[in-house]
Amino acid sequence: MRIDAHQHYWLTERGDYGWLAPEQGILFEDYMPERLADARQRYHFEHTIVVQAAPTVAETEFLLSLYEEHDSIAGVVGWLDLDSPHFPEQYAKLRKHRGFVGFRPMLQDLEDDWILRPRVLDHLERVVEDEFPLDLQLRPRHLPYILELLRRFPTLRAVVDHAAKPFIAAGLIEPWKSQLTELAAFPHIMCKLSGLVIEANHPVWRWEDLAPYVHAVVEMFGPHRIMFGSDWPVCLLASSYDEVYEALLQALPAHLSEEAQAALFGDNAARFYGVGE
Repeated sequence: MRIDAHQHYWLTERGDYGWLAPEQGILFEDYMPERLADARQRYHFEHTIVVQAAPTVAETEFLLSLYEEHDSIAGVVGWLDLDSPHFPEQYAKLRKHRGFVGFRPMLQDLEDDWILRPRVLDHLERVVEDEFPLDLQLRPRHLPYILELLRRFPTLRAVVDHAAKPFIAAGLIEPWKSQLTELAAFPHIMCKLSGLVIEANHPVWRWEDLAPYVHAVVEMFGPHRIMFGSDWPVCLLASSYDEVYEALLQALPAHLSEEAQAALFGDNAARFYGVGE
């Protein structure tokens, strides 16, 4: 099974995407499954994982309604507020929907140490006990706090979105590489090779700009703890879907076997999110 493990759908009229405004240009349009169908089929992705783009339960429910309508959606990574007293009941309710395969707090928009708040930790303990997947939307500055989180909960099942957004445009690889290497030492943590073109010097980036970071992630996590994600339609700020896919293929280590590529382009995501079973 081939799975694009990170993309988004939205309707601007819904109004709960605080970041989505006319200044976003090409992104300030409606992006629904029909617009992705050609690219998805061109690269033989039978399924995708749709990831939240608004910090509301209402948007998660909207994405779950799309899951009900479109066979191409393998699962939804929604949103929940881990610091809310209502988290336990909302979490329990969403867990009843088979399309709800994970959730993502929008950490990059929160205080750097938000994930270590007492109530957040209390609620995460339940998530860890359930072995339920968590997507981590990080920037390099968050990595020390996530390391502290993992020292408390070493069995947390999580995936780092966009490889924690390294400073590709500036050509900086440290301390991102050293900190992410520490994170990769926890065996239940995975990493998405997604969103990298956004961190490059667009619109003039080249696949060679991505290669050092892609090689580092593959070396850190190994072939069975990485996933491809297009980050469509956000990727359109820097490139087309085709360019994202082809650039990653070129940037991958040459020694990566066909079996390892099959894992990267679907099998790992299926296992992590528990879809396609």
